[in-house]
Amino acid sequence: MNKSNPTGGNGNRPVPVLMIPLRRCGSHALRLRLNFNPQFYSPYPLHIVDFMPLLPLYGDLEDDHAYFRLVSDVVGLQAVSMVKWPGVVFDPVEIFEAIRHAPRSVHRIVWELLLRSGEARGARIVMDKSLDSVHYADELMRLMPDMRFLNVVRDPRAQIASMNKAIIHDFDTLLNARTWVEAHRAADLLLERYPERAMTIRYEDFLEDQEATLRKICGFFGIDYLPQMLDVSRSAEAKQIAQMSALWSSNCFAPIPANIDKYKAQLSVDEIGIIETLTARYMRRYGYELATDAAVDIDTSAFDVARRLSDERKHEAWRTLEATNFRDYVLRRQRAEYLASVRARMEALRAARQAAGVADRQRLDELVTPFEVTD
Repeated sequence: MNKSNPTGGNGNRPVPVLMIPLRRCGSHALRLRLNFNPQFYSPYPLHIVDFMPLLPLYGDLEDDHAYFRLVSDVVGLQAVSMVKWPGVVFDPVEIFEAIRHAPRSVHRIVWELLLRSGEARGARIVMDKSLDSVHYADELMRLMPDMRFLNVVRDPRAQIASMNKAIIHDFDTLLNARTWVEAHRAADLLLERYPERAMTIRYEDFLEDQEATLRKICGFFGIDYLPQMLDVSRSAEAKQIAQMSALWSSNCFAPIPANIDKYKAQLSVDEIGIIETLTARYMRRYGYELATDAAVDIDTSAFDVARRLSDERKHEAWRTLEATNFRDYVLRRQRAEYLASVRARMEALRAARQAAGVADRQRLDELVTPFEVTD
């Protein structure tokens, strides 16, 4: 495996890997097992996609003031993550000074945190499980030409049935099917442009033969396969997150191949028809047998109706989560409230800057000694 530095700093750094293209594909199951190998590290993801709507509020990132604020806010996002990264605390000043002369991007900041975390553990490979970042793959490749991609495919009927129950997604089959297709279209572009940098696996193949799939992934990463990867019950993180959220409750147990067809009891025939209509091309490509003629007539107005219903269901889901798993509820709300507070602050700051006519591209002096806060 090429250990060249992908980020423009000094010395060798871990090789960056992004898992793609969409959550609820079995991604935690793979991440937790691969983390048994000290050559590999993948912490709980930041899911920077949730931060992207705020990015325009920062303005020109060549302005040191704007970029330092962004660095500080991304470090803050990591600090309010539901699952903490063990053994690391990031200093926004140190991060800013380390990357101030590199191409500026929110993704560069995220990856500085990831790579530093991996370096601290002696890892050769660092993987981000923020699968939605597939939509920013071109920028990631410009920033880190050595990046690799693990494309994890799952039967869309099973994946969408899982998405329908997850508060991180919509509560509607039609909307989630559209999201599924958009993610795989983005992955298609990536696989076409960088075929040598990507590996595709099917989650169902992992369920049928964990060892063969994990050996294949390890070979692609250039790391050792370890037999202990098969016993996820020994993973402390798997036990931790299984207690934190119903979305992760199965991650501390071996996968059950019989659950491959669980979606048949979770989706109606009409819902299966909608999914197959939108995803038929991908289902055929990846070897999933269609159960309908995949010819449902979907009017564009159906998406507006679906959005209203989904928003109502999501509101109720938050109430249910508060009543049934208060820890999960508080941790998710804390992150959502942090993002809302960043938006409010940046909107107020932008208005004040515009009113005052503050010049763009302000500069901060470079530090020659460590920055210290004094009373």
